[in-house]
Amino acid sequence: MAGKAFSLRHSLATVIALVAGALLFGVLQTFIFGKHYLIPTGLLVFALLSGNIARYAYREQPWAQHTAFWIGVLLTCHIFFALFWSVQYRRMLGAAFEPVAIVVTLVLAYLTWQYARRNKLFSDKKEQNSQ
Repeated sequence: MAGKAFSLRHSLATVIALVAGALLFGVLQTFIFGKHYLIPTGLLVFALLSGNIARYAYREQPWAQHTAFWIGVLLTCHIFFALFWSVQYRRMLGAAFEPVAIVVTLVLAYLTWQYARRNKLFSDKKEQNSQ
């Protein structure tokens, strides 16, 4: 499993699994320290959804791989647009914001492109059946 997680073929599944882990941490943080009850429930929904998408993408289920791809596209667009219009990220990172955002955008774009290419998400069905 560890070797699978660090391959380009499963890169977005790993990113999504990390997001699920961060969301689970957020659930614990908001419930235990923040003493909130509705916020962690909402976070838990997204943690479970993203965790299952990652799990089935590792198992190479086509629906999960396509979902992971589109999540990668949306994350890449989110960080790219943040370069121009983000106030909060810019405030949090200060002078490091632009270099960090540019690198993250390029890395996410590369991982998303490689994920689609290596999993043959948009190739012809004839080509997939012949292999």
